[in-house]
Amino acid sequence: MSASSVPPAPAPPALIGRPLRVLAWLSFLAEVVIIGTGGAVRLTWSGLGCSEWPLCTPESLVPLPEQGIHGLIEFGNRTMTGLVGLLALAVLLLTLRAIGTGLVTRALWFAGGGIALGVAAYFAAAPFGLPAFGFFSGALLLAVVVAGVDSLRRVTRRRDLAALAWIVLGGVMAQAVVGGIAVVSDLNAFVVGFHYTASLLLVCVTAAYLVRMNAGEGQRVRAVPTWFAVLTHVTGVALATTILFGVLTTGSGPHSGDENIIRTGFDATVLAHVHSWPGYILAALVTVLAISAWVLKLPVRAWTLVLVVAILVQIGVGIWQAREGLPEILVGIHMMLASLSAAAYTVLALNLKQPAATMTDTAAQQIHRVRIGRARTALQG
Repeated sequence: MSASSVPPAPAPPALIGRPLRVLAWLSFLAEVVIIGTGGAVRLTWSGLGCSEWPLCTPESLVPLPEQGIHGLIEFGNRTMTGLVGLLALAVLLLTLRAIGTGLVTRALWFAGGGIALGVAAYFAAAPFGLPAFGFFSGALLLAVVVAGVDSLRRVTRRRDLAALAWIVLGGVMAQAVVGGIAVVSDLNAFVVGFHYTASLLLVCVTAAYLVRMNAGEGQRVRAVPTWFAVLTHVTGVALATTILFGVLTTGSGPHSGDENIIRTGFDATVLAHVHSWPGYILAALVTVLAISAWVLKLPVRAWTLVLVVAILVQIGVGIWQAREGLPEILVGIHMMLASLSAAAYTVLALNLKQPAATMTDTAAQQIHRVRIGRARTALQG
């Protein structure tokens, strides 16, 4: 055998160190917490506590005494955005360091180029009265997108982790811009609703990073019956529909974010009932998933139980807040629970497959046949 025909040695596995694991968990928790602080802004009528963006007032970055508690709450949420962004950046850099050589250096070069482009865009827009900081943020976001594409083209292993880390960083930066648009649009209900939905999706992405971080490398194969996987995805559609109508319901309700802004358009009372319908369907679906998983002893059975508990608690809080006239604290809890329910579903869906190193396709099929046979026997008995 010639030297040229010898296959190259496989790359060593990526080393996911303790600092990266800790920061990944902190990033997930921060994404959940910022939903709570964003909800506090809205539920305490502090949405316009800072009248400008990115400054709090036309003259100051931080709130002035005349902004009162509303200014402090709004500025606190903006500060939380900075923390979330720093955690996302740290996770990205440590991920690139763990999976490749030279990726961190290239990412930093792109960052420097993005800052230079942003400064140029800022000074080009300012003389014309255009939103200069918006142009600066847009240039930085563009640099992140280009850097992410360049990085993923060069990654030879753990592309999943790199992609998730880039999505979180880009998403946090985009969220800062969307938050600014919410302020300058006087808390437009659709902009605010999109802002919340994007935050919830970032919770799911950071949860997905935690799952993939612990899953190891290599091919993955389905570890559940086909019908169970299909039913899980149908449940995901029901969950997304429930959250969508929940966002529309909240956007049409009394909590507009500022006492001088009155919501008009959709009937909140009607939407509250419409929101409950997919919620009850969702509860039924996750119950079927849990019972099936435990009867068949599927590897995801523990996560189906977590999802059942999350959904049932969410429904209970939803009914409670509706009967009590939407008290602010219950609405805030309901918003955070929605993100945790979505995160639990994300973990469940990603665990439908297991590493091929521990389960071959043939073995998986055999296990499925045995489990289905047990279920049929139990039903006949």
